[in-house]
Parts: sequence; structure tokens; C-alpha cells
Amino acid sequence: MSSTKAQGGNYFEDFRPGSTIRHATPRTLTAGDIALYNGLYGSRFAVQSSREFARAIGYDDAPVDDILVFHMVFGKTVPDISLNAIANLGYAECRFLKPVFAGDTVSATSEVLGVRENSNGESGVVYVRTTGRNQRGEEILSYVRWVMVRKRIPGAPAGTAGQVPKLADAVSPSELGSALPRIDAAKYDFVLAGTPHAIGDYSAGERIDHVDGITVEEAEHQIATRLYQNTAKVHFDQFAAQSGRFKRRLIYGGVVISLARSLSFNGLGAAFHVAGINGGRHVAPLFAGDTVYAWSEVKAVERLPSQPDLGVMRVVTTATKNLPCDGHPSRDEKGGYRDGVILELDYWLAGPWAFGTNVQLK
Repeated sequence: MSSTKAQGGNYFEDFRPGSTIRHATPRTLTAGDIALYNGLYGSRFAVQSSREFARAIGYDDAPVDDILVFHMVFGKTVPDISLNAIANLGYAECRFLKPVFAGDTVSATSEVLGVRENSNGESGVVYVRTTGRNQRGEEILSYVRWVMVRKRIPGAPAGTAGQVPKLADAVSPSELGSALPRIDAAKYDFVLAGTPHAIGDYSAGERIDHVDGITVEEAEHQIATRLYQNTAKVHFDQFAAQSGRFKRRLIYGGVVISLARSLSFNGLGAAFHVAGINGGRHVAPLFAGDTVYAWSEVKAVERLPSQPDLGVMRVVTTATKNLPCDGHPSRDEKGGYRDGVILELDYWLAGPWAFGTNVQLK
């Protein structure tokens, strides 16, 4: 007789708007996690790379990379939210609320905001707001995501009326900056940071080619996804994938976000903090052997209201596969995405507004 103790994850019919899910397996972040993350993506932002650099400008220690924090919180949610997902579709209203350091323990809860059955009757879209907390119960991260989830019984009535939440178009700059200590921007050393440009040097409409490309290998993306304890079947089970649409394992979309963020250092090196994510969409799948490129367009630049010696800029980063930046927009004349576009991420970045009085470029 087959045992029923193993859990197969939730299907579309199991989600009820208004319900709250407390996710399993709190995770204590260690220096080893940080080193592995850097080995997988090669991020070079000085604040996250150097304890001494971080302490000089006001941190107690080098903070954990913001996107690594996002992945760790996201990974907690997968067994309950997206184990039976077809695709993770997008993000909104993401705010980084408190810095995380090695030794902190991350946990997560999610509230179901809404559900919408797809017309094919075989799946539906689930909207959730996830909150990450540290060991003191302090909120470190909050975001909304929506994911397409299979039905347990394709074609069966869903049993839940469609309900789609109204989401903000963007996070307001007044809501940003809570994850930053009081920064002494005058001690931000641009030479050690590897960039000659402060936030105030950028202007709306500017487009930046991040130049480099990174080819993703099968082992790398699976190690990365395991690092976050993300258990989604589509990333690991090649036997099951053979009968699916693509016949191959899909690379977790968060891998694309991390690669794009790492590539963006070349051109956005002073933007050391991801303060918020306005929206994001995984446009197309990525597979092992594909090469990721990225470029960014600056949408707005202004001083951070809570710390005027810091600036924030709203940036839309486009990541592609096998398509270097060629000066063309990510969308065609009809508004659709060009072939090769795999991610469009609209987010706020923070960094020093101008060169500090105590630091000069040599």
C-alpha cells in the first residue's frame, strides 16, 4: 500500500484568497552561502564584498546581497506556492525593509491575495504577498508575485471565483531606504568601488549596455536553485520534463535576475543597494547552454528622501539569451517582446548621490 505521508504541493484548487501560509524551514545565512552565491554569479559590489568598506560608510558589517535575500525568502515559499507551477510570471510592490547579515535567520509567510482560472481549464494564476522576517521577527522583505499553477484535476470546476488584486504601478521613493543604515556618503571610496559615476551622474532616458555575457551551465543553475532550497520540479526533474512543453529543465528565473544584477555592475557600479522592485516579468525560458546578456534604461533619478546625500534611480533592466545589446529596444513596433528577451525588471537602486568631500578619484 502506498503511503500518503509525502507531500505533493498545492494545486490551483487549494488556494483561497485571504488565507495565510506559514512556510517551513527557517534558514540561517552563513559566510558559506555568501561565498557560494558570489562563486555562482561573480557580483562585485564593494559594500557586499568588503566588511571594511561597508563599515566605513555606516554598516555594522557587510550586508548580504539584496537579491540573495530575495532568493532565500522566495525559496521558502516554493513547496507551498509553486511546487506544481508551470511558470512564475511576475513581481510587484517589492521592498527591502532591513539589512541582513551573515548569522541572521530568515523565515517567510505568504498571504493569498487572489486567484484567476485560465480559460483552458487546466491551470490558474495565484497571487501572493510574501513577507520575510529575521530571527527577531522583524520584516526584512515584502513582495507580491503571481504564478501559474496546475490544477489537480484538469478541467474540473475551480470552486473559487476569480479575484485579481490591484497592485501599485511602482514603489514610491518615500517608501525606500529603510534597509539602509545612516550612510556616510563622504566615505564612499569610488576607486575601491570600481566606478567613476555617482547616482547624480545618471539621467532619465540613458541606456547602458552592460557589455559582458555569461553562459549558464546545467550544474551551475541547479546548485544555485538548491542553495535557495527551491524545490520546484521544473528545475530538477529531467525525466518528467521530457513529457513537457520544452522537453528540458527550466532554469529558475531568479538565476536570470542574479546574472543580470551581476552584469549590471559594469555601468551601474555605484548603485550598491536594490531598494525596491516595481515589477518584473519572466518573458521566456532560459536553458543550460544559453548565454545571458543585459542592458538597462534609466527611467528616473532623484535624491533619496530619507537620506538626501544618497540617490535613487529607477531602472529597467532587460536580460536576453544569445542576444547581445545592439542598440534596439526590448520591444518591437507592436509592443511585443523581441525574440531572445527573457527578463524585464523594473527596480529602484540606491547609492551615493555625488562624490564625497573626503574621497577623490585618482
